[in-house]
Amino acid sequence: MDQSFRRPLGRTGLTPAPVGFGAFKIGRNQATKYDAAYALPDDVACEALLDAVLEMGIDLIDTAPAYGTSEERIGRLLSGRRDEFILSTKVGETFEDGVGRFDFSASAIDQSVTRSLRRLRTDRLDLVFVHSDGGDVAIIDAGETLETLARRRSTGDLRFIGFSGKTTEGHLRALSTGLVDCLMIEYHPLDESQREVIEQASAAGVGVVVKKGLASGRLDPATAIPHCLRPDGVASVVIGSLTASHLRDNLAIARAAISQA
Repeated sequence: MDQSFRRPLGRTGLTPAPVGFGAFKIGRNQATKYDAAYALPDDVACEALLDAVLEMGIDLIDTAPAYGTSEERIGRLLSGRRDEFILSTKVGETFEDGVGRFDFSASAIDQSVTRSLRRLRTDRLDLVFVHSDGGDVAIIDAGETLETLARRRSTGDLRFIGFSGKTTEGHLRALSTGLVDCLMIEYHPLDESQREVIEQASAAGVGVVVKKGLASGRLDPATAIPHCLRPDGVASVVIGSLTASHLRDNLAIARAAISQA
């Protein structure tokens, strides 16, 4: 992809495509926030989708332990193309037997990073976000989660630390620690409450990735994507889809929005 359509992810040195691939739907279809039900793709369809994602220039792939079998599928189907994409996963939440559970202790974070490395069949994770349960400030102030990620960053298991919270206060607190390289925030035409966070992160050299930019499928991409990318501090909008053509259309919308900015 033409580099003119890319923005820097803060001070990380990464310049992802303006649309990232959210890998929730390839691994989990239980207890979702989507209005419509969907079937998980089989391995053939999943591999074709992931290959198409990379071929069209979408190089940020975002997954999580709480996304069912998503990590394992990415590891199995894309390990041979590992140098072609930015790999993002999370810590703090798991999903087993239809139930989500949160644990932000040092031991749980360590185990999560180690497990993700194994599942994703890689020797390094580019981005690891804290997958908050909403208690953003409490997670940060407990002093175990970010510090454990910083230790794993120092060993080379992960490159950059992210925080995917739910509150403005929590994201601002994350910025104040000096440990966070990137924030993942919800931001779209129906919810602009995190605009201050984007501005302060940009000023601090901390990257911003937007999640739920289409409000879990309830907003028109032609309107929502340009809105999400309007702030200069936003590097990419992570969008989940099981249809390559939809992602291709979304990427075209993003490129047009950036070129007109």
